[in-house]
Amino acid sequence: MPSRFFTLAAVLVAFVASLFLELVFRAHWITWPMIVLFGALSFVGVTDVLQTKQAIRRNYPILAHFRFFFEYIRPEMRQYFIESDNEASPFSRASRSLVYQRAKRDSDKRPFGTQLDVYETGYEWINHSIAPVQIASPDFRLTIGSGENAYSASVFNVSAMSFGALSANAIRALNKGAKAGNFAHDTGEGSISQYHREFGGDLIWEIGSGYFGCRTSDGKFDPIRFAEQARDPQVKMVELKLSQGAKPGHGGVLPGPKVTLEIAQARGVTVGVDCISPAKHSVFSTPIELLEFIAKMRELSGGKPAGMKLAIGHPWEFFAIAKAMVKTGIAPDFIVVDGSEGGTGAAPVEFTDHVGVPLREALLLVHNTLVGVGLRDRVKIGASGKIVSAFDIAKTIAMGADWCNSARGFMFAVGCIQAQTCHTGNCPTGVTTQDPVRQRALVVPDKATRVKEFHHSTLHALSELVAAAGLSHPNQLRPEHIIRRISSTEVTSLATLYKFLKPGELLSDTTSHRVFAYYWEKARAESFALA
Repeated sequence: MPSRFFTLAAVLVAFVASLFLELVFRAHWITWPMIVLFGALSFVGVTDVLQTKQAIRRNYPILAHFRFFFEYIRPEMRQYFIESDNEASPFSRASRSLVYQRAKRDSDKRPFGTQLDVYETGYEWINHSIAPVQIASPDFRLTIGSGENAYSASVFNVSAMSFGALSANAIRALNKGAKAGNFAHDTGEGSISQYHREFGGDLIWEIGSGYFGCRTSDGKFDPIRFAEQARDPQVKMVELKLSQGAKPGHGGVLPGPKVTLEIAQARGVTVGVDCISPAKHSVFSTPIELLEFIAKMRELSGGKPAGMKLAIGHPWEFFAIAKAMVKTGIAPDFIVVDGSEGGTGAAPVEFTDHVGVPLREALLLVHNTLVGVGLRDRVKIGASGKIVSAFDIAKTIAMGADWCNSARGFMFAVGCIQAQTCHTGNCPTGVTTQDPVRQRALVVPDKATRVKEFHHSTLHALSELVAAAGLSHPNQLRPEHIIRRISSTEVTSLATLYKFLKPGELLSDTTSHRVFAYYWEKARAESFALA
């Protein structure tokens, strides 16, 4: 029996012992208080195990109530929105509470106005219009790709999280919620498991450097296996992962003891053997070869949208990819930009804190580069990295994204309490564990409903922001709509704070922006290295 159930077992034993003592010795003044106490605790414990709303109570019967009690009396946890999203903690408790409220359809309204310091440097807001509009539906969508297999995507989707990193029940809940809410679920590089297929939600199949789900026995790319999986109607887009924000350029290893039969089947690896994600790809070594491989992915998938996901590092490497697009005429249907603030189950501290470009600067670089070479209308841009609220989505789209992905937000929706034990297998809510007993606590129908409601409520809030700004769709948001305080006495729009290139500008002039002025001429389509 897992140790977390010992308390319930002890209480049940004490209750039975109390009844026995009463029947044998009739010492009412001793036994009846024990019967009442242990009977009540037994009822609470059994109820905890059988209920389906709170995973932590199912995994920690009786003990979980101590957590709820201390959480209730701790002042900062009762004041849901006092903390700033810029606090040094792993993630703002305010944002986590917001997700819980929206996922559970609780009211997210509050009295007495903002509790943020509007005069603090870095405070941001969206300007409203004197002529706001009404929006009939918050189901904002965009078209990615072309032809009969173009995908009509939501502007808010589940970011890449692999089966293996997440439990089977977490994958089930995310996919069932995505199906019900008509939005996409990115598989992560761990490939497509049986749990992704169970409810038929739209999938974005992510292919990493390990080519999981489409690899040969020696770890190389298998085009035949790829085509078989990619042509599944449930797969709507295929995505080549170059790097992720939390640990770009690092790669990873899933230790052999964690490679279960289910994980091995999904990834196409051997049970019990270390599952390695190399730091770099073996199918290409130059920008031109990268684009040719993306074109091959599109062809093998039957014309489905094909793109890439990356965290920006050396700017000249992305400039080289852009130059390769111009030279070859090959362009991805989409690019997902992952900011360095993005999370993962486990990463070296230095990589988490000091490697890679934050989302806003990375997104601006990608957007400006595509605009500058005249390809922005052809390539859609997704963005991920600590995006949770409707305002997060609005300001990210205003900076150049077409849609946003969220991992943390949807993890919170399925019950994550940010215990930060993802890498240990001891997740208290069953979200990031392969322990069948622990993940049993995550009840799929209940959490799938929360996933759907979080998505719907967030887009509803986004529609209210967009309507208040006098717009009818998030794609009309521009940097001039978002204002930032840059000192106690100065504010400015993002349009004046950042440099935005004109369409085709890089084809004739690279001097107007210092990053392009320094690196653009040195970037080459034939190599990722500087000239």
